[in-house]
Amino acid sequence: MHIAIIGAGLGGLMLARVLHVHGIAATVYEADASPQARRQGGMLDIHEETGQQALRAAGLHDAFRALIHAGGEASRVLDQHGTILHDEGDDGTGGRPEVPRGELRRLLLDALPAGTVRWGHKLASAATLGGGRHLLHFAHGATVTSELLVGADGAWSRVRPLLSSAQPAYSGIAFIETYLFDSDRRHPASAQAVGAGALFALAPGKGIQAHREADGVLHAYVALSKPEEWLTGIDFADPAAARAGIAAEFSGWAPALTALITDADTPPVPRPVHLLPVDHRWQRVAGVTLLGDAAHLMAPAGEGANLAMLDGAELAQALAAQPSDRDAALLAYETALFARSGAAAAESERILRLCFDNDAPHGLVRFFTGMRDAGPARAV
Repeated sequence: MHIAIIGAGLGGLMLARVLHVHGIAATVYEADASPQARRQGGMLDIHEETGQQALRAAGLHDAFRALIHAGGEASRVLDQHGTILHDEGDDGTGGRPEVPRGELRRLLLDALPAGTVRWGHKLASAATLGGGRHLLHFAHGATVTSELLVGADGAWSRVRPLLSSAQPAYSGIAFIETYLFDSDRRHPASAQAVGAGALFALAPGKGIQAHREADGVLHAYVALSKPEEWLTGIDFADPAAARAGIAAEFSGWAPALTALITDADTPPVPRPVHLLPVDHRWQRVAGVTLLGDAAHLMAPAGEGANLAMLDGAELAQALAAQPSDRDAALLAYETALFARSGAAAAESERILRLCFDNDAPHGLVRFFTGMRDAGPARAV
């Protein structure tokens, strides 16, 4: 059986790896020309009950532990004046250690047989042939027939239309990504404000969220509750003008915070937040399924990558458990997927709104305090 996985993100690679553990071959088709084609994002907190469970299924949990960024579970909430309202250190006992996304992806890639990932294969379209088979057309002209097709191709999935008419909708929140490098030496006030881990500096309708990465890198997402037209009206081809326009929305904020915008060492990059419906699901269709953002694109609250990896591991385990009844395996996988992702999407959207509603930042402080009182795990 030819299993075609579209997308070499964490979910698609986890699926391929756990299938390999069970002696099942698969091919991953990825649009990027190589593993180094683009930046892989910042830090991820890997949850014990989801991402770490998947890594155990993949036989990679010990190797994952070697990637942990010590101190990264620390978190603090500030108001717009830089006043610390909540500050929680990383004592190493939490269940959600931080690792660089790129290194985690490399761990998964290195755990696959050579040739598993076909780079430079951007899916253009997929057509149903019957009997669970699909004809895949790639942008460079190649075609492949799959007997099982898995869409692990993210928010704007080309596989999803085979199952669902749902399209991601703008959430009303726009993120703008920036970086400061060598912050302890070049930007000490901002480095001190961010602290050892994650920073949430919030006010109603806006915020500056950042995380300390290795080598003094401060990776920030500036958030604004704005219509899409506001974001598209910014000329990101002119980084200086874009920074100035974004910074103007934070007039009166502490300079240590606004420097994450004005002094950024990289051009600002727009990251509008899009969401699939919280209850997104589909009827069983022979020979095709989805995982990760293709299945349940949700608000950025620390769940997406974790759920994508768990999706991949559970789909592989379901296929290995019922090798002679593929559709029964897919039905079992999707039944669990829908229940899990619906609950997670609802909670993630609640946290997103909590960060920017009229009570910000105090609602998030109460949320973190409640999580601390309930146990050691971080919420976001």
